[in-house]
Amino acid sequence: MKNLKIILGCGLSLLFAAAAFAQDQDKAITPPARIELFNGKDFTGWQFATKGDGDPKAPWSVADGVIKCTGKPNGYIRTEQAYRDYKVTVEWRFTKAGNTGVLVHMHLPDKVWPLCIECQGQHDKQGDFWLQGGAKCKDHDGTTREKRYLPMRGPSQEKPVGEWNTYEAICSGNTIKIIVNGTLMNEADDCSVTSGFIGLQSEGAEMEVRKVFIEPLPGG
Repeated sequence: MKNLKIILGCGLSLLFAAAAFAQDQDKAITPPARIELFNGKDFTGWQFATKGDGDPKAPWSVADGVIKCTGKPNGYIRTEQAYRDYKVTVEWRFTKAGNTGVLVHMHLPDKVWPLCIECQGQHDKQGDFWLQGGAKCKDHDGTTREKRYLPMRGPSQEKPVGEWNTYEAICSGNTIKIIVNGTLMNEADDCSVTSGFIGLQSEGAEMEVRKVFIEPLPGG
């Protein structure tokens, strides 16, 4: 009987996860015009998540029109709305070198880390990809560390700590491109997730964000 309950419990968990996945996909919208995701004042339109039982809002604050993140504990903020087929732009800078990232095609449930594709924001690694939560892409099935990691193509284009960077992710169908300060750094093809929420990581970096917005795809 105990084993039966465990099996039933696992089955229900999978069904709920599948239902959440489908719901995310169904509610995803394509932006008809530029949408400012950060209003410069507060976290309207954003949800918080963290690892463990800590306060998910602890790393995050807004002051002088800028999002500030302490980087601890690990977690993220994500949009309340899911999106598909868009370009997202983040203007950010480190105040102390560390790690962060832009999470695209995020799916419920919220956890560290959810099903998504991480566009890496780590110092000197901006342009790498990490496949999280079972996400896949061409030649990378997410089963091992090597199969989750797509290194950037070429030298870092990140500006020195303290200077603002323009980080763009172009999400078109099952392809994602990362552009850092105007230079194409990487591309992931045949991605298994093609829509979802957009998130910013708290993962060890003291950083600031002054703009987050999405636009229709170039040429769309």
